[in-house]
Amino acid sequence: MLKLRENDFTLDLCFSLAGEPLQSSVFVEKMFRRYYEEDFPDVTPSLIEKREFGFILPKQGMSRHRKFQIGGDLQAFLRSCAPLDAYYSCAYYNDPEAEMDKKGWIGADLVFDIDADHIPTPCGKIHDEWICSSCHFVGKGLTPENCPSCGGQSFEVKKWPCEQCLESARVETAKLLDMLVRDFGFSENEVSVFFSGHRGYHVHVENEVVRTLDAGARKEIVDYVCGLGFDASFHGMGKREMSGMQILKELKLNDFGWRGQIARAVHGFIQNVEREDYESLGLKKAVVEKISENKDTILKTIEGINTNRVVRGVGPETWKKIFEFSAVSASAKVDTVVTTDVHRLIRLKNTLHSKSGFKKVQLAVSQINEFDPFASAIAFKNGTATVFVSDAPKFRIGEEEFGPYKNKRIELPTAAALLLVCKNRAEVVE
Repeated sequence: MLKLRENDFTLDLCFSLAGEPLQSSVFVEKMFRRYYEEDFPDVTPSLIEKREFGFILPKQGMSRHRKFQIGGDLQAFLRSCAPLDAYYSCAYYNDPEAEMDKKGWIGADLVFDIDADHIPTPCGKIHDEWICSSCHFVGKGLTPENCPSCGGQSFEVKKWPCEQCLESARVETAKLLDMLVRDFGFSENEVSVFFSGHRGYHVHVENEVVRTLDAGARKEIVDYVCGLGFDASFHGMGKREMSGMQILKELKLNDFGWRGQIARAVHGFIQNVEREDYESLGLKKAVVEKISENKDTILKTIEGINTNRVVRGVGPETWKKIFEFSAVSASAKVDTVVTTDVHRLIRLKNTLHSKSGFKKVQLAVSQINEFDPFASAIAFKNGTATVFVSDAPKFRIGEEEFGPYKNKRIELPTAAALLLVCKNRAEVVE
């Protein structure tokens, strides 16, 4: 018997299937149903009647090509079915319920997915795990193309939404938002940003100008924000005929486009650089010493402050290497496939994510630097559950830290227990 203890009552989730004890999947379904049956924030997207909806339903799997005329109908469906995952199309259709080739595509929002899966972080070697489906060989970190033991190509992958991973995704999202507002000229009212509920963020642009863009045009936007094809000389940077100081004076922190992106990235790089960062660029020791000795002069020159000093010994080729390195750091790492797919289904706001039990929550563009997903995306603030944890790293829910755990039976707050169960790190016990 599992009991979720609330403030002044006990919610008994005693349940059995053909005499079997309560299973973790049933626990998840029960908690999701509880969330949807209670009052939860509005989930109605704009032009709801033009969008396709899809749901992963307990014991049924994926169900899509659904349509709702008003938000109330959608709310009622969520309450009655309590899906494990809920999606809606970024596209608008004449007939959302028809098969794909008969829907009648009208247009689509511009959508970006920033996921920690696409951002290399050292913590992945600690908490991410893969298991070969053929020989059950276990490894940590990035999943290989082939199993080093048997050569198999099928793996069970266990990812973890740690704070370092989510911080890396937040940084990339902040860079993307800056480009959309500063370089593309979208207003903050046209740009919506969401924590996905798992390991990243979603950014939606709803604007009539972008609505009818085809996949090719969206690919051009992706190339821009990712900095693909960046050439420093094309922007007047790193030309052989220019001296180092002339090149620096070309940088303007307030410039639009990639000239401004590079100027700000180079300024940040010079301001915070460590010696090993220079060495990773293949710069000679003497050049590194010159840059270090003239750090203040270089920063002031980029800031547009006239100085009488001249930096010698740092030529165009050196600055070109720094510019190209800065272009990589200034680019936003987004999932290119999501943005170019004009039929994409994207997670519905305020709904629960089956891999975490967290909510997909919206935040203001101006809140991206302060947002804390481990506090703001928690759906369950009360109650406890007893679980047996096979293996879990240290993690935080709100202000409280948990773990690490290894083969441990423990009573946890509902949100913490649900996260472990959703990540296949724990099983509910009687």
